[in-house]
Amino acid sequence: MLNIALAQMNIHAGDPRYNVTVMKKNIAQAKEIGCDMIIFPELAIPGYLIGDVWDQQDYIDECVAFGEELRQLSADITIVFGNVACESGRVNLDGHLRKYNAMFVARNKEFLSPHASPYPFYIKTLLPNYREFSDSRYFTSLLEVAQERHIFVEDLFSPIRVDFGNNRHLTIGPLICEDSWDENYPFKPMSFLGKQYSPDMFINISNSPFTLGKTQRRHRLFGQSIKKVHAPTLYVNCTGIQNNGKNIYTFDGSSCTYTKEGNPHFECQPFEEELAFVQYDEISRTFTSPKKTNLPKKETEEIYTSLRYGITSFLSSIGVNKVVIGVSGGIDSAVNAALYAAILPPSQIMLVNMPSCYNSSITKDLAKTLADNIGCLYTVIPVQDSLELTRKQIQTAEVYSGEKKVSHLELTSFIEENIQARDRSSRILAAVAASFGGVFTCNANKAETAVGYATLYGDHAGYLSATADLWKHQMYALAVYLNQNVFHRDVIPKGSIDIVPSAELSASQDIAKGQGDPIIYPYHDYLFASFVENWHRVTPQSILQWYIDGTLEEHIGCSISVHTLFPTAKEFIDDLERWWKLVSGFAVAKRIQSPPILSISRRSFGYDLREAQLKPYYTTKYVSLKEQLLKTKV
Repeated sequence: MLNIALAQMNIHAGDPRYNVTVMKKNIAQAKEIGCDMIIFPELAIPGYLIGDVWDQQDYIDECVAFGEELRQLSADITIVFGNVACESGRVNLDGHLRKYNAMFVARNKEFLSPHASPYPFYIKTLLPNYREFSDSRYFTSLLEVAQERHIFVEDLFSPIRVDFGNNRHLTIGPLICEDSWDENYPFKPMSFLGKQYSPDMFINISNSPFTLGKTQRRHRLFGQSIKKVHAPTLYVNCTGIQNNGKNIYTFDGSSCTYTKEGNPHFECQPFEEELAFVQYDEISRTFTSPKKTNLPKKETEEIYTSLRYGITSFLSSIGVNKVVIGVSGGIDSAVNAALYAAILPPSQIMLVNMPSCYNSSITKDLAKTLADNIGCLYTVIPVQDSLELTRKQIQTAEVYSGEKKVSHLELTSFIEENIQARDRSSRILAAVAASFGGVFTCNANKAETAVGYATLYGDHAGYLSATADLWKHQMYALAVYLNQNVFHRDVIPKGSIDIVPSAELSASQDIAKGQGDPIIYPYHDYLFASFVENWHRVTPQSILQWYIDGTLEEHIGCSISVHTLFPTAKEFIDDLERWWKLVSGFAVAKRIQSPPILSISRRSFGYDLREAQLKPYYTTKYVSLKEQLLKTKV
């Protein structure tokens, strides 16, 4: 019988000293209770998302040295951990010293090699280069090593044998994260090892960010792969947060053991640092410790759990414990306020209402009610005087060409809207946050971020966009969840959920008259999502084709009929092109300059969805479909 420890640790990316200190404590604890093996996540020492710190040789050397320290602790326990490995005399394609994302297996103060490999570690075989991942920018894969040596990767790919003494041993199939997510790769590491060597057990160490629904998808894919090789599997992932500069990713851990039939047997708690212990019978190849699995969570609960964890962790990482939130009485700012109220004491939250002459008594009262419900600090700082000052300054400014006065500047209603939004964030919230000793938030949602329905340096500003990866319908669902499941009372006023969403920046945005945002969220949420989140991202060509075929609602997932919203083809096309020009046009410039986003979806803005500033483009097929449709006047 083997006692195995799963070290689901909170990896602090960029702080190997901290990580190794935690690892040493876990090793000591595992030794105390007589564990035969302890397993840590992928890149447990350096962290994963550290950007071009990977090009700092001193940092790499330190991580390698820390790995040697762990090797010295393996006299009476097998230690499996992820770290960077180097190979002197060789370089990556970029000319930097050759680096591998590697799994190390230490036993009796020695590193054990896969028996067919010349290296004292296992090299990650499949390097992801999509979404936030840029592995080949920094690492060389086992596939490339084989190519350099003019051999097949199968000639290097083999299991690792661990002898525990007393005639106890395990043949381990080593895998690092993507090596098990091999459905789109020609070489499939898990399948090859299973068929060629029939290892006793697979061990997958991962550094895998959370996304909605990912745990159940992993169970499904792991289950399918394990059934083919019929070998139990240990999966060890990390917790914590890591970032790429524009996206903050939460890591849920959810480490798990799988039976040889592919079924989850023991799961660690998501988003909790945990040193879990399982017992394994190497003769029958079964886990004999009690079964423990987690109930699947519904989407909104997953959203709340990830956001709460991410905000808490990010505040801690930047050393901030006070937050200022601009509140309008609407749903987005109310949800953000409630999120922070679930994390911080009320005395460390300040809500600021900044009305102009266009703000209704309805929304001003809702903002005050929200603050009262939370019990936090609250203040009202109007922006009307500063708007009037800016009007006067601009209208009286004289414009010269040389010595000749040529014109005056004029402010349109649209410009005045942006002046109010910019004044609220860049002047008032920034100053209040500095005075309060904290930071101020960006309350954006994903629909508004998609089309740039926000003011640059205004409501696009803030230290973090905690909800900018949530569509508007997810914001509403989260509001209900916060009231019912977190606070068990209506912290977010019902009026904020019921009123028409409106910026209230001009006389044409009067909520008392039902004048709200130009975005029709029950439809545009799903249209914009098809532009952004679909794996094969949609363009107006596909949207128009589905409209002609009568299948648009089915394809994008909305429940409202587009023919109800747009009685004629021309109205539909005008709306489509209006938003496409923004999504792929000026909104890109706004997103590039926006705060970092707390990412939870399959594709979030930032460095997950990588964008260039280009002019909006319509394919030739789209132009043809449009011409045919307008001619027939459908």
